[in-house]
Amino acid sequence: MKHIEVVAAIICRDGLVFATQRGYGEWKDWWEFPGGKIEKGESREDALRREIREELNTEISVDRFVMTVEQDYPAFHLTMHCFVCHVVSGHLELLEAEDARWLREDHLGGVHWLPADRRVVDYLCSTHLLSR
Repeated sequence: MKHIEVVAAIICRDGLVFATQRGYGEWKDWWEFPGGKIEKGESREDALRREIREELNTEISVDRFVMTVEQDYPAFHLTMHCFVCHVVSGHLELLEAEDARWLREDHLGGVHWLPADRRVVDYLCSTHLLSR
């Protein structure tokens, strides 16, 4: 089975978390934390900053590691490294996503998350990590 390794940004602001809706592919219309694939020779943090620049035209600070999720999808195995981040500059301009929302921690379950991202949401809600 193909293996894909990615990074994801849990972008926080004023008690809210930023989520994006996929606008393409098999998982179109599902919600996720923004991010993407790690390129050869890139650190996870550098990959995340690059991906957010490419997807959202925004500079972020990668604040802390949260968790790694291992998830099997029908066509591949995903390893997703997740980090809490905040915006340093820019306005989160949607260059690839179909839609985006700022969600309160207690409303994270209100969108249809991709399976790997759902596991992150469940962890965040069970630990109240974002409200500490």
